[in-house]
Amino acid sequence: MKTTTYTSTGTKDGEIELPLIFSTPFRRDLIHKAFTNLTSHKFQPQGRHPSAGQDVVADSNDPPTGQGVSRVARAQGGGGGRQGQGAEVASTRGGRQAHPPIVGKVIYKKLNKKENKLALCSAIAATASKERIAFRGHKIEGIESFPIVISDDIESVTKTSEMTKILETLNLTQDVKRLDARKPRSGQSRLRGRSKKVGKSVLFVTKDVSNLSKAVGTIPGVEARNVKDLSILDLAPGSDPIRLTVYSKSAIEEIGKIKSTHLEIMVKTQ
Repeated sequence: MKTTTYTSTGTKDGEIELPLIFSTPFRRDLIHKAFTNLTSHKFQPQGRHPSAGQDVVADSNDPPTGQGVSRVARAQGGGGGRQGQGAEVASTRGGRQAHPPIVGKVIYKKLNKKENKLALCSAIAATASKERIAFRGHKIEGIESFPIVISDDIESVTKTSEMTKILETLNLTQDVKRLDARKPRSGQSRLRGRSKKVGKSVLFVTKDVSNLSKAVGTIPGVEARNVKDLSILDLAPGSDPIRLTVYSKSAIEEIGKIKSTHLEIMVKTQ
């Protein structure tokens, strides 16, 4: 399978043969599973203080029966406003939690290596599907071939003004402007400084992102990722495949070096 390559000025630069990995079958279930597992790696363990809700003098009747009142623990005397009220136990005001969260809970989910590799290969292959990219909501009018492959000159871009021109020549500005229609959120999220969510637009995958990451840093939704650090979290944000992706020629070569069991089977069957 071949695709057209472009220069940084938007002109066609010939064709390139795509690696076998772009023939991987689309597995939405595996992509979702891999995203869920990778997202759990960012979770922060949480717990409760061992004596939370129990730092109060409260006792039940002794003996607990024959008093004509319930057996729940009650705050003792001493002039406090809670005197005689139920306290300390789980069913009372200000009492402890019945089953509080503990830091020992296993929240770091794991995934089989072969499943994870197949999910990544499937997500990479899906970036060559115009229908799936459009179904996710990206604006791709006027773009002829997928995946979008650009020359390695993109890795030397350091200024945002230069990157803006490249996005314009590749007809990618329409997708960046798509994020302008997002409305601010209200409620608790706004009070906590999260009034607006920045969506995901174009993803640049190159062999070296030291310069490119600075150029796209101030463009909303546009990101740059090293091909060796490419993840399901980048290709399918929110586990919803698939993202509008631009590869450099060197990145395509590095992707061709990925080894997986399913690729070996595909080679034998050909």
